[in-house]
Amino acid sequence: MPHAARLSVAASVGSAAPVDVPAVLSQMGRAARAAARTLALAPAEQKTAALKAAAARIRAATSEILAANADDMARARADGMSAAFQDRLALTESRIEAIAAGVEMVAGLPDPVGAVTESWTRPNGLVIERVRTPLGVIGVIYESRPNVTADAAALCVRAGNAVILRGGSDSLGSSGAIHQAFVAGLVDAGLSADCVQFVPFSDRAAVGLMLGGLDGNLDVIVPRGGKGLVARVQSEARVPVFAHLDGIVHVYVHAAADLDMAKTVLLNAKMRRTGICGAAETLLVDEKVAASQLKPLVEMLLDAGCEVRGDAAAQAVDPRVKPAVDADWDTEYEDAIISVKLVPDLAAAIDHIETHGSHHTDSIITTDEAAAARFLREVDSAIVMHNASTQFADGGEFGFGAEIGIATGRMHARGPVGAEQLTSFKYRVHGNGQTRP
Repeated sequence: MPHAARLSVAASVGSAAPVDVPAVLSQMGRAARAAARTLALAPAEQKTAALKAAAARIRAATSEILAANADDMARARADGMSAAFQDRLALTESRIEAIAAGVEMVAGLPDPVGAVTESWTRPNGLVIERVRTPLGVIGVIYESRPNVTADAAALCVRAGNAVILRGGSDSLGSSGAIHQAFVAGLVDAGLSADCVQFVPFSDRAAVGLMLGGLDGNLDVIVPRGGKGLVARVQSEARVPVFAHLDGIVHVYVHAAADLDMAKTVLLNAKMRRTGICGAAETLLVDEKVAASQLKPLVEMLLDAGCEVRGDAAAQAVDPRVKPAVDADWDTEYEDAIISVKLVPDLAAAIDHIETHGSHHTDSIITTDEAAAARFLREVDSAIVMHNASTQFADGGEFGFGAEIGIATGRMHARGPVGAEQLTSFKYRVHGNGQTRP
């Protein structure tokens, strides 16, 4: 869909005019497919210039983005949205600067397209190369985080993919303003605005159409949001999905943990930002250090304003601890709440994580290198950490510039999905007249 046409669609929605959602989405899919073919062949230098221009345009549009976000925030407050939800939605000048800086960081990454990852020569003289190629057209369905608009767009462009963005109704204004600035940067660098398209209305039918693949024009779906959204995507999608259902993240304080380190890491892992998927939701403490570490860790969390739901041992150390129920061990709170449990040993901690975790991110605090090595080897999560806050579970912190999500499956991509993970590959075979006998 040409850029002007997209704007006219948005205008018609704003005026409450009827919109033919299937027709609009179908047109977007066709336009994205055409743009993807061109973008896949764009020189790395042009994509870099486009991303730098997009970052500049986002900075220049700060006042417009903040105004749109203020409207979104007013609706969120009127609708009684939680503090954690509002934190995910809220934009400030510093957060917009961080969004622009993230786009610039992606611009500075090596272009993965065309990179030869392996090369070998067969006995018959054939030279075979495995080469990175774009996935094609990616659909991103997300909820309240407007920064995903720029993160996803930047990563897709860097990897040579067109993208169709479907933001949540609660962040429609904020995301739309970011998108408008971003595509202006693409056009500045000579790329088509159709490389990054945004669904400009909140009609839920758009999600179903995207899950159906838009007449074969979508190659991958990436959901960013709550369990309900991701479960629906995984259930209904007719194209491959990069997704995680929950961020049930654990911090395990091992028998050989340093208390000061445990307190510092745990407090950051839980309380830095409670609404992100890398926030710790369960604390496991080895019973061998219960006498020296359980009470100070629990009191620290309580004094920091975190609700603690614990087993009998945790309840015994402070009357403010609430009894944990079975559901707490399987809950992603996305709030200042944590469940606490005493475990007999490392094996029991690993077993608890395997039983109740979501294969997202888990961390061990210990000075015992052998225990750390076993934890890192046996915990089957996309990200496994030793003596580090789980809030580092982020593509930017991994040096990816940004991320389009944290994939917890086992196919293709796992962990932070950056530009490299948004590519596939093909084989190039070089011969000099060989035929097969």
